[in-house]
Formats: sequence, structure tokens, C-alpha cells
Amino acid sequence: MTTEDLSFKQDELPADRSLVIVDDDRAFLQRLARAMETRGFEVRSGHSVAEGVELIRAKPPAFAVVDMRLEDGTGLDVIAELSRVRPDARAIVLTGYGNIATAVSAVKLGAVDYLAKPADADDVTDALLAPTDSKAPPPDNPMSADRVRWEHIQRVYELCNRNVSETARRLNMHRRTLQRILAKRAPK
Repeated sequence: MTTEDLSFKQDELPADRSLVIVDDDRAFLQRLARAMETRGFEVRSGHSVAEGVELIRAKPPAFAVVDMRLEDGTGLDVIAELSRVRPDARAIVLTGYGNIATAVSAVKLGAVDYLAKPADADDVTDALLAPTDSKAPPPDNPMSADRVRWEHIQRVYELCNRNVSETARRLNMHRRTLQRILAKRAPK
């Protein structure tokens, strides 16, 4: 991206460019914060639900990017607080464990979009700045069907406290099949 492209993009930003990013993956958070700053946003960041809520209460941002699963709770709590203190804010949820139920919950609480990790800064920017009556364009490299299946199995496995037998029962699959899937690396 050239400096001309960057200044053009920054001209498209609203006057209030405040952005709060909440993610417990510190390396990802730093990279995303730097990338969003180069795109003209005024970034503040936190690593937990408590920090995110504190940042929002101190100075409600115009935009927010929140990870779904945080060490001390769910990012939905941060989205709910943002909707309460600044209803016009645009927020998106990032997650490595996407499913329809949490996407619906996030949107009901005020999120404008729900992106799968790893999302790059361009996808995040497009989602945050998409017109209210339209959606951001689809990602250039969406997850494969095999990856979506693997993510779903991993999420159910985590929700069952890493209990293989309980996970297999809930997914209606043989225990040994599940063990083989869990032993493999994530598909691309």
C-alpha cells in the first residue's frame, strides 16, 4: 500500500477514530494495534474482559475489536458494555472458534461483524468501516470446510473440559475417530 493509498483511506475515517482492541494473545494484539494505527485509528488495548470494560468506561470508543474467548470471560461482556455506554459504536468480534450461536449473540449485543482468526488488518478495517446498510466484502482466503469442521470439534472438546468421551458423545462420533482427529494438526 502506498502512502497515497494510506492517506486516501485515512480520509474515509470518521472524525472520531478511537478504537479499543481486546485480545489475550499479546503478540497478535500488538501486531493488530500497530497495523490499525498505521490506518489512522487511535488505538488503546487490553488483554482481558476487565481491562476492556475499564477502557470503554474511561473513554467510550467509536470502534472496538474484541476476541471472543478471553482468559477471564467472554468478549460478549465487553461488547455488551460498549453497547450500553455508546450505542452508536461499531464493534466486531474475532475468534478462532466460530459458531452460529455465538455469532448471533454477538450481533444481538451490538457487534456489526464476526471474523474468524487469523483476520488481517485489512479485513478488520473493512468490517469496521463498512456502510451500516451493507456488509464487508467476503474474505479473500476463507477457512476451508475441513478447517471449519476441525474448529467446531476443538470448540466442543474445550467446552467439554477436554473430555474425549463426552465430546464424542455430543458430536455423535466414535471415541477412537475423535482421538485420531484430535491428534492431527489443524487443516489449512
